[in-house]
Amino acid sequence: MHSPDEARKRRLDALASGDPTNLAERYAALEHAVPTATPIRGPEIGMVMLRGRAGGGGAPFNLGEATVTRATVKLATGEVGHAIVLGRHLQKATIVAHLDALSQLPDWVQVIETDFVTPALAEQDAARIRQAEETEATRVDFFAMVRGED
Repeated sequence: MHSPDEARKRRLDALASGDPTNLAERYAALEHAVPTATPIRGPEIGMVMLRGRAGGGGAPFNLGEATVTRATVKLATGEVGHAIVLGRHLQKATIVAHLDALSQLPDWVQVIETDFVTPALAEQDAARIRQAEETEATRVDFFAMVRGED
């Protein structure tokens, strides 16, 4: 289905974009069975520069800055997990990094997929649908009437 790099990117995207409260609750339910991880870096809060392109293909320009939190952890077996999440979420960055490290263990891949990634993707889809419905409810259709003088 996906190459290992694509699968990892998909997993990290889903986890980093998920709701921090729901992620923490699911992680707490699983925490007693999870191998411990040693922090290597962070979690620490910083800023990144957002860049854009006019029209999608024009010259790049600096759009502004965004706050991010990053963390890196290492399992006792040597797997290293990384996370960068938008916002100031120290706990979320640590959890995502720990899950990233665990996902490198064959026994944990399916657990993380079913318990964390699938629900996070479902939450994101529901939020997209809710936003589309709210936008549609406020849509105004403009039309022009033609005068019969011509």
